[in-house]
Amino acid sequence: MQSVTVDLEAASTTQLVDAVSAIAVELAQREAPESAAACLELAETLAAACDIQESALAGFIRRVDTTGEQKRWGYPSTRAWLRSRLGMRENRTTERLILARQRHRLPQVAERLATGELSYGYATTVASSVARLEDADCAGAEMTLLGFVEQGFSAAKVAVFGRRIRDVIAERDGKEAAPREDVKRGYAKSWITSTGSLDGGRYIKGWLNAEDAAIWDGTLAPLAKPAGPDDHRDVAERTAAALSSVLSGGHKATKVTVICDLETLTGGNAPARLTDGTPIPAAQARRLALTAGVSPLILGRGHTPLYLGYRERFASAAQRQVLETQYPTCAVRECEIPGTLCEVDHVNGWALGHSPTDIDQLALTCGWHNRFKHTSPDQIGISKDPDGRYVYRLLPPSDRRPPGDTGPPTRLAWAA
Repeated sequence: MQSVTVDLEAASTTQLVDAVSAIAVELAQREAPESAAACLELAETLAAACDIQESALAGFIRRVDTTGEQKRWGYPSTRAWLRSRLGMRENRTTERLILARQRHRLPQVAERLATGELSYGYATTVASSVARLEDADCAGAEMTLLGFVEQGFSAAKVAVFGRRIRDVIAERDGKEAAPREDVKRGYAKSWITSTGSLDGGRYIKGWLNAEDAAIWDGTLAPLAKPAGPDDHRDVAERTAAALSSVLSGGHKATKVTVICDLETLTGGNAPARLTDGTPIPAAQARRLALTAGVSPLILGRGHTPLYLGYRERFASAAQRQVLETQYPTCAVRECEIPGTLCEVDHVNGWALGHSPTDIDQLALTCGWHNRFKHTSPDQIGISKDPDGRYVYRLLPPSDRRPPGDTGPPTRLAWAA
């Protein structure tokens, strides 16, 4: 059992966070009281305390977000940091990021959340409702929605009022109403819905079956790669630009890589797969093969030249095809950028003369992490998994490591 003594007024923020963490660890190890009535009261008290802590967390996230500190740690965006480093699910990541970015525009919400007068659920509901409003409309919307909270409406009902406020503002400004949540559809057939947004844009929602998804990936992936080291767009922005290019007719021929056994093409039942591991039924794979070029994929020194040594700086198309089958995503652990959108990386740096352009010296990394590895080599630890794939792990900046640990990391020291 740890002993925690803190002078609340004199303690630093770091000391307070450490104390809260120590108390949480101790509390989690305690058995719940036998009295159910006591547990009910304790649950309500603890939930309120957790909501107050969310106020502090939102302040920390906002500071990281506005300063770009996450990039020093190897994360291309605040969302990527929250999902990878803190292990948050997508819904919770979105909630906390919206609250962090909107709290400076919601002084009443921020104050009431910090004092325990407003729950985290209500705070995130209001923040989400005003996220797309101009500052001039935000203040009025905040007071209106807090009025509904005070009247005892649920968070779900307040969210409905928030959508109605956006609709009224859209009507006032002569814009199209915000889209409603589409009814739940089945997955027997591919479907896409498109609805106009408040600012004249479009919301797109849908689902593609495996065959259509393969065509989507094969068409857009080559067009959605970073345009160069100065391309700071995220994957979603590059994908939207790729889709626009296809719709305008500016795209090239599509390429879909389907991996399967010869027996599958000749009538077998073994499923094929896409480069990201998605299974494709044998019948669908044969249908795709009817209009596709079929070529052998040899993982070695066979008919495909996969070992180029130092003669070639850039990986060949055949090498990239092999790498895309090995790396469904970026080689950096927890980075979810698809391998088809990644760049070929010389593991030990071709420019340094340490890594030839050979298939067993290459990996796939997204544009962000490829540049990060080049500029911050001491923050990348490299190992190999049991299947022979390289795994890159992000390390803290040198100024955040334990005292005495000033040198670069020892490679292969972070194996799973």
